[in-house]
Amino acid sequence: MKFSEELKWRGLVGQTTIDDLSTLDTPGRVFYIGADPSADSMTIGNLAAMITCVRFIRAGHRGIVLAGGATGMAGGDPDGKDETRAKIDIATINDRVERFKRQYRQIFRSVDVTIVNNYDWFKNINYIDFLRDIGWHFSMTQLLDRDFVKKRIGEGGKGINYAEFSYSLIQGYDFLHLYREYGVTLQLCGVDQFGNSTTGMRLINKLEDARADVFGIPLVINKSTGKKFGKSEEGAVWLDTSKTSVYQFYQFWLNVDDLGVVDYLKVYTFLSKDEIDEIEAQQLKNPGGRLAQRRLAEEVTRFVHGDEALAKVQHVTDVLFGDRQLAELDESEIDLLRMEIPSVELTDGLTVSDALTNTGVASSKSEVRRLLSGRAISVNGVKVESDSDLTERCLIKRGRNQFVLVY
Repeated sequence: MKFSEELKWRGLVGQTTIDDLSTLDTPGRVFYIGADPSADSMTIGNLAAMITCVRFIRAGHRGIVLAGGATGMAGGDPDGKDETRAKIDIATINDRVERFKRQYRQIFRSVDVTIVNNYDWFKNINYIDFLRDIGWHFSMTQLLDRDFVKKRIGEGGKGINYAEFSYSLIQGYDFLHLYREYGVTLQLCGVDQFGNSTTGMRLINKLEDARADVFGIPLVINKSTGKKFGKSEEGAVWLDTSKTSVYQFYQFWLNVDDLGVVDYLKVYTFLSKDEIDEIEAQQLKNPGGRLAQRRLAEEVTRFVHGDEALAKVQHVTDVLFGDRQLAELDESEIDLLRMEIPSVELTDGLTVSDALTNTGVASSKSEVRRLLSGRAISVNGVKVESDSDLTERCLIKRGRNQFVLVY
């Protein structure tokens, strides 16, 4: 399958200025994509765009990935925001930029990319020169026509400050600078960023008399809810393991909706059409087996966190929900398990009842007695009907989804 055809099949073609997508089948184009440090980690929303970048690079194009130190200082992208974000101090922005760079290096570890920070070229720009050389060529009419600007400055709107209003100009200059320094002629972005991205395209056309394009990637939508994909009950799904652990990350993919799972396989994995078609066929035959979700969780977790991390979370998941025994886990996997479920240290005289009540998995010892008599408690996979002392490391299970690790 040609690259342009694959992009269409995977549902990755949104709004674009490229008249003939088949031109992407010829290697050699230089593109960029960027992210502002409005948080201290990127999410799986950013991941969809970065995986698309990897596809472009594997198709023979050259990638530049940008961490927006300068745009972050200007407040970040105001598009889609009903009010001004809180100002972030410079030290925090710099720290977040470094975090983004580390995540870029992790995600793009299998391909060659150039990582840049737009603060590096903005820090030395003279304001008057910027107004004369760049602002002079920038149409205010286009900005005032933007939907979010109309909403913010219209009746009942909360207003927009000059920094937010200037965001599009700053992003446009990024594209121009990268064209001049690296020969970038294509910007990849989410379709919600398409308007901002075309400002740079127009600057390149006006100031360099050259053609540049924007490729907008559709937002991934949860078909079951109609909302933007990537939210769990606890909030966003982050790439930073201190915010979303590898286990939580894996579980998120394992529990995605049936309606959208094939689309997620197309967007978030590098499985071929034949492979995904076969998975879809097997899923239709046996939906309860959740083959598509299991393969999705495996592929995405491996891509983001690596083989070793994937193996550990699979082992832990198999102990909690499969046939693997606790004794089969190594110490690092036990430590991982301790971080994910209520845990209590094994001490002399510790009972099943103590372990359940001390961790809050049961509210009282009388509740434990009822659970025991109802055969709702198991220790290392064996149902128990009476309280007893615990003499070794074990996993206590209440019902189907509540656990206590005694370590």
